[in-house]
Amino acid sequence: MNEPLYLQWKQWDCLSECRYYCMINREIEREAIGGGPIKYHGKWPFTRVFGVQEPVSVAFSVLNLAMHFQGWLSFIILLWYKLPQKLNKTSYYEYTTLWHIYALLSMNSWFWSAVFHSSDVELTEKLDYSSAVALLGFSLLLAIIRSFDIRIEATRVMIAAPLLAFVTTHILYLNLYQMDYGWNMQVCVTMAVLQLLMWAVWAGVSNHPSKWKLWTVVIGGGLAMLLEIYDFPPYKGYVDAHALWHATTVPLTCLWSKNIVIYGSSIER
Repeated sequence: MNEPLYLQWKQWDCLSECRYYCMINREIEREAIGGGPIKYHGKWPFTRVFGVQEPVSVAFSVLNLAMHFQGWLSFIILLWYKLPQKLNKTSYYEYTTLWHIYALLSMNSWFWSAVFHSSDVELTEKLDYSSAVALLGFSLLLAIIRSFDIRIEATRVMIAAPLLAFVTTHILYLNLYQMDYGWNMQVCVTMAVLQLLMWAVWAGVSNHPSKWKLWTVVIGGGLAMLLEIYDFPPYKGYVDAHALWHATTVPLTCLWSKNIVIYGSSIER
């Protein structure tokens, strides 16, 4: 209760504070005898900045959020001001709703990522992981629908139902039964790889005019994913593999958002 107000809102209790400062003191002792960083309670030791637990990851999460918001605005401007004469109501509602949901899920995921890396408590961890799984699941669904050009509503429902059921079950499993980090990593990597492969194949088969940009996003996303798999301790207590992954997704998100012709061609065609 004696902490300043800008720290009290994080709701870290006495136990978490003791863990943090004991960890910092222990790392100072290990560094003095030439030892490297080790994980505490399954997590690398980070140095707080103004109460923010992982400042670098927070900064890049916010930047990714901004890139997705900018891309969503570009999409809306494209629809309402640049393509109105080429659209009919059927094609508009058929395609744009999916992309709006994708944009909202993306911004939601990066928002909770910033909150979680700012304050790692049980609630923020569950919200971050759940949001990421929901985004990956819907992104995979979107990749399937676009890659196979599925226009029949019944077919979409048949594909979406089992996938969304699995994603929902997985989120409930993480939140209500066990936060299994290894299993969650396998699920997320599998969904991410599948959608990257689908976008890459679709760009080549359809001879899309922006296929090189899309392939750049696919290859870059695949390489960036290695940072999530290959884990290493934070440099100087600030930058670890996960923070670098957040950094690499910023230019990829910018390229994906600016490649608005993907969305536009989805509607026109």
